[in-house]
Amino acid sequence: MDSSSAPTNHALVFDKVSYQVRLADRVLSLLHDVSFTIPSRSLTTVVGPNGAGKSTLIKLAVGEISSSSGHIARPQSQRIGYVPQSFEIPASLPISAGEFLSLNMNAISYKKSTQSLSKHTQQTLERVGFHRALNTPLQACSGGERQRLLLARAILRQPGLLILDEPLQGVDLAGQSALYQLIADLRRELDCAVLMVSHDLHFVMADTDHVICLNGHICCEGHPETVNDHPEYQKLLEGSQTSTIGVYTHHHDHHHGYTAQSKKEGLKPEPSHDCHDHH
Repeated sequence: MDSSSAPTNHALVFDKVSYQVRLADRVLSLLHDVSFTIPSRSLTTVVGPNGAGKSTLIKLAVGEISSSSGHIARPQSQRIGYVPQSFEIPASLPISAGEFLSLNMNAISYKKSTQSLSKHTQQTLERVGFHRALNTPLQACSGGERQRLLLARAILRQPGLLILDEPLQGVDLAGQSALYQLIADLRRELDCAVLMVSHDLHFVMADTDHVICLNGHICCEGHPETVNDHPEYQKLLEGSQTSTIGVYTHHHDHHHGYTAQSKKEGLKPEPSHDCHDHH
């Protein structure tokens, strides 16, 4: 991978990035020829089916793995805040929530004897909805609580780019809308860019500036669209009563079966598609 500094008005640049792994006697391509730019202070959401390469893209973005080919650029002085998709704690590791929060964080001073953090850190924990005592063993925290703790730790870094790999993993339905809104608010307050992966192919935040549809390659990308009158929009909204979730309408070069029967039933044809076909 050829990595260098991106222009200051860009938080992240992917240029013809591919990633391959070797399995026995064959090479498996997880990402192919991926190119996109994340402007500073923007919110970009990556959507796609399971196995589309979303987490691979995130690992490349944070520098956890190196690409097989292509070019990735970031501003040299930019801090990255990262929330992984999941975080498992070994049962034998004796670490509290407060100790974990301060781990490798020079800006955070945690005194185990008093289980105390700075007022700013306490406010950040309250902001993300983490209400456990700081001396609580990390293993005793639920999956959703760990995700909130990870989010607090990420934003305490004052990042220029906040990278979230399915940040709602383990969060109950009641808390998902609030966390979505919090992420949008944090983007504005921290004046940072956000790159977020969604597990759902259809639902993205209403505050998203740009959507990337990934399936091993970029199938399509663009701004979220309002499709209130489209029948597919109504289907996607079933069971969701929150105003913070919007729908992104895909654009490809194929049609989705608008037939004479569809016309007879009064359905509207889906919009024409301007990107290439994918499966």
